[in-house]
Amino acid sequence: MENLNADKKVLVTGASGGIGRAIAVEAAKAGYYVICHYNGNQAKAEETLSIIKENGGEGELIKFDVSDRADCKAKLDEMTAKHGVLWGVVNNAGITRDNTFAALSGEDWDKVIHTNLDSFYNVLNPLIMPMASRKNKRGGRIITISSVSGIGGNRGQSNYSASKAGLIGATKALAVELAGRNITVNAIAPGVIETEMTKAIRPEVYEIIMGTIPMKRAGKPEEIGATAVFLLSEAAAYITRQVITVDGGMQ
Repeated sequence: MENLNADKKVLVTGASGGIGRAIAVEAAKAGYYVICHYNGNQAKAEETLSIIKENGGEGELIKFDVSDRADCKAKLDEMTAKHGVLWGVVNNAGITRDNTFAALSGEDWDKVIHTNLDSFYNVLNPLIMPMASRKNKRGGRIITISSVSGIGGNRGQSNYSASKAGLIGATKALAVELAGRNITVNAIAPGVIETEMTKAIRPEVYEIIMGTIPMKRAGKPEEIGATAVFLLSEAAAYITRQVITVDGGMQ
């Protein structure tokens, strides 16, 4: 069967593990050439690329700091010069530094905002004009990974909730600006997903959280990956400015 996505390249930030890895792997299975971003853990990123290639996919690694505007622009300009205009960008990279607001340090507030929210500008700004200026091939996909925490807020996550809510607002605004270019811009808001982050939750707390989920289970990273692949596809061409929650019915 002909691979209809063979000439479409997709950047996935934070692809070294968890949700980012699942998105990168599922996108590669769908036939996209996946550029897997990482910053701190090259070994984990190489594992992601190995999984992609083991499944018959294609891709490569790229390293930069999403919170560093100059680093983003330099590396992404190089990438565009090498590969041309991307079909899609999945803005996934993010961190947590949880604490009650009274005990939250300024450093932890800044680090989460710079990594999670500023990266929206830092990563997308160098890529938007090439995508929007594409001649005779208008179109493209931008996906932001937000969180249910950005919709409803979570105790001890004022910094994280603020960053993820900001991503939703930025996503909706950019969607309006790019709709005329047939570039869709959507957000995915995962609920509790089986990652290293959730494995660190104390068992008694985890049990309480499960009680808030109608489906009584955590989601799988691959389920977020499948949602992202759908939004990358031609089938999702008329879906833009939306926030798709993948949370087992929490919201």
